[in-house]
Amino acid sequence: MDCKSLKVQLPSGNYMPLIGFGTFQIRGRNLIRDVLNYALAAGYRQIDTAAVYGNEQDIGIALKELLPKYKLKREDIFITSKLSPSDQGDKALKALETSIKNLDCTYLDLYLIHWPGTHGIPGSHPNNPKLRAASWTSLSQGVQQGLVRDIGVSNYTVRHLTELLATNPSVKPAVNQVEWHPHCHESALKEFCRKERILLQAYSSLGGTNNPKLISDPLVVEIATKLKKSPAQVLLRWALQQDIGIIPKARSKEHIETNIDLNFAIPEEDMNKLSNMKTQERYAWDPKTIQ
Repeated sequence: MDCKSLKVQLPSGNYMPLIGFGTFQIRGRNLIRDVLNYALAAGYRQIDTAAVYGNEQDIGIALKELLPKYKLKREDIFITSKLSPSDQGDKALKALETSIKNLDCTYLDLYLIHWPGTHGIPGSHPNNPKLRAASWTSLSQGVQQGLVRDIGVSNYTVRHLTELLATNPSVKPAVNQVEWHPHCHESALKEFCRKERILLQAYSSLGGTNNPKLISDPLVVEIATKLKKSPAQVLLRWALQQDIGIIPKARSKEHIETNIDLNFAIPEEDMNKLSNMKTQERYAWDPKTIQ
């Protein structure tokens, strides 16, 4: 099967492409239009953004122009956005509505709580659990009102997920988007999400912006050379081969195209080597610091 057509069914019954296009740190109307033009042409059908990325409006403008170009309708693509940590709590539903307005559409496919903490409150503060619980209650109303099809979380640990599920929420979390690559992955989190039918989705699959540590790791380069693929393709395929969603971002047409060209298999021996690298290091944020 062509990896571009790989999808997973979420609790709503809606299908989410396993490969999405990430837009973190991609800003500016012309740049957004160009990268989305390349992405749609290459076969991406999921667009991942967030309130804090500051590019929702430009994405909305670009999609209005580009979807007809590719004979696509709104329902042919999957749009994800995320709740800003400054909007945790009772402001969450209003924040969802604002993202929908910015993206110039009538609903979102997926909306995530971006971070288990709250802006302006220390990570150890006992209000953090209360505020993210209030966010979940508000966003569940958004599902019931048809504003968003599925809701989920980002940067949640097993502890955060256990706490959420213990409340018997009326709407179950569909996705947990976390930093995930051979230098940073936890089998306990993967197994928990699999057991609870929460899709694990990776960000920073290539090690994060302007960080060459992972993509130039000798083992990654060695396997890429053997398979006649780029190190980026090997890192993305490593996650995809474990049924983990990916949202690679890129600005160049070449990288956008190669990041979705993943119709190959990494041999089991090499998968095991990548999954058992000695280097274990986070390159983004550590959610374990949040109460």
